[in-house]
Amino acid sequence: MALFAVTLTDQTTDFVDGADAYQQEGPLTTFFSFCGDRQVIDSWSVRLASYRTADICAIRRSAVEPAPIDLDDERAVA
Repeated sequence: MALFAVTLTDQTTDFVDGADAYQQEGPLTTFFSFCGDRQVIDSWSVRLASYRTADICAIRRSAVEPAPIDLDDERAVA
């Protein structure tokens, strides 16, 4: 899974976390998460977010995943 940064024409940036891929579906660009060990967008994929394609300026993918939180670490507890 990856983190996608979607920059829109109004210069705001939305983040889609947990997506594996995206594709254009008519007037929308939709981000998907694959189920299980699948490697393609199919009927089992989960739609995470959709944006009007005309409103998208840029999409950037980051393969860096956040580090897991160690619940036993006292510093992690606020």
